[in-house]
This record gives sequence, structure tokens and C-alpha cells, in this order.
Amino acid sequence: MYTERPVESLNYSREIGQTIDYIEEHLMDPLTAEQIAAYAGYSLYHFCRMFSQSQDMPVMEYVRTRRLSRAAVELFNGRKITEIALEYGFETPGGFAKAFRKTYGYSPSQYAARMSGYLRDRLEYEIRAYMAEPVRVERPAFNVAGYGIETNVEAGNATQDVASFWYYYEGDNLEDQMYAKLNPPKHGEVGLCIPSDAGGNAVYLLGVIVEDFSKVTPDMLTAVVPAAQYVVFTTPPVDATDEARPETFAEVVKSTWRYIFEDWFPGSGYMHDEDKLNFEFYDERCHARVDSVMEIYVPVRGRGFHEIVK
Repeated sequence: MYTERPVESLNYSREIGQTIDYIEEHLMDPLTAEQIAAYAGYSLYHFCRMFSQSQDMPVMEYVRTRRLSRAAVELFNGRKITEIALEYGFETPGGFAKAFRKTYGYSPSQYAARMSGYLRDRLEYEIRAYMAEPVRVERPAFNVAGYGIETNVEAGNATQDVASFWYYYEGDNLEDQMYAKLNPPKHGEVGLCIPSDAGGNAVYLLGVIVEDFSKVTPDMLTAVVPAAQYVVFTTPPVDATDEARPETFAEVVKSTWRYIFEDWFPGSGYMHDEDKLNFEFYDERCHARVDSVMEIYVPVRGRGFHEIVK
């Protein structure tokens, strides 16, 4: 039994984040939308509306997507397709295979063969074997507010400075403070490096997308990311639950950046639009999961945009 809370007082990001953690803990259970709504403390109607607005998909579609993602990890480990299908709530291996192909473009057996040899060990990633053609998107300008640090790119300090900032960001729980103060409409952090002068000085900002800057506090930084055409790369999945190797996720992000500029760009037909801003996007997919990923947005020009998706 639950007590309905008014939707008007909803902090979308916090509520959805807690609900997503609950879903992750019960992915192998026979979850229903009613059960998840009851956990969240809302009626089914209000919860489903809230979840769809925040995640751009219905709650049970999200559950199905997460089960397929976890199933893909099981394929990495050599599990039998029949075992995986039943374990993750699919009634038949055929139903699982159909859903898997619809999501990934390959049958489970084809996907397992494609990924064979991808993970040589936890540090050597065959980026080229994993990376597909990036998604092409066009985004209007948007506002970002959050916390940051000054650095100098040309002096070679940026990587160390950003790593130090992340340590401070997590240690002082700035993420929760940021969401509580800004209450953004959707969960997800944007990481971007903003040049401040011609001498290589820049500001690294980690924030959330906001409608305006009315809730920004004096200790925060802001930026307006200009409209641009992007290619979007999703990093290879990483086991972020491995406490013995917490640096692995950061390493695969750096490897993906290198792949983009050293391998993908030269033969792509695109040019990097240096007048716009690159950014990284972190959402619930990069929480402590066995298949953690994030997205890299790189502004481009050239070759035409015939496949704009949003």
C-alpha cells in the first residue's frame, strides 16, 4: 500500500534514479509496471506518465531493454542462449532471439561471434571491432549548469585536472547537490571542456541540462552549448561493478576518443566542427553496472545529414 504523492512536487531525476536502481536489483524477477509504480509511491497512471517523460520510453520497454543489455553481457561470457532467455524472463529462446535482433541488429549467436575476442582482458579493448557507424543527430542549442574546474589544455594538465575534479565531485557528493538545487527535467550529466582564451586555458564543466539559469547558485558554472550537427558514439560496455579496477571505465572512454579522431575521422568524409563544442553524456547507463556505457557527441560538418534522427 502506498500514499500518492502529488506529481507537481516531483523531482524527476531523483525519483527516476531510485526507481531505476530498484529495476536493476530486480531485473531477473517477474517485474510489472504496477509493482514498480507501487515501489515509487505513485499510482500506475502518474508513474507511467512520469517515467515516459523522463526516459522517452514506457517503463516496461525500459525493463525489456535492460534485460537485453544484461543478456548481451552473458553472451560475452559464453552462456547458452536458452539459459539466458529463461533467466531474463523470455518465454522461449525464439522470442528472446527476435527481441535481441530487433534491438542489436544481430541474432544472439551472430552477436556472440562478432564480439568473440573483443575482450582480450579488462584493459585491452578492440575498439575497431566493437564500434558501429555512429548515430547522426542534430541538436538545438541548450543550457548546462553545474560544477567545474579551470585547466590548461596546451600545458598538458587537462587530463590530470579533470581526474582530480571527478574525485572531488564524487567525494563531496556534488551530483546530489546539483540535482537537488537545479531539479532538471531529465536525468543525465553533460561533461564539456570550454575554451576561455587563445592560450589553452579552458573550463571543464560537469552539469545537467536546464531550461534556464534561474536556479543556479553562486558556486556553479553555466554554459550555452550552440546548435550543431553531431555524430554520437557509444562506448563499449564496461563492468563498472569491478571495484578492483575502478579506472577501467575512464580508460575505455579515452580509448574511444582516440578511435574517433585517429581512426574514424580520416575516412569518414566529415570534418570536425571546431567552432562548436564536443561533449560527453552520462545517464543511468553508466551507473555501477556490468554493462556501463556513455555517449560522446562530436560536432561535424560535411557529407550532408540525410539520417538526422532528432
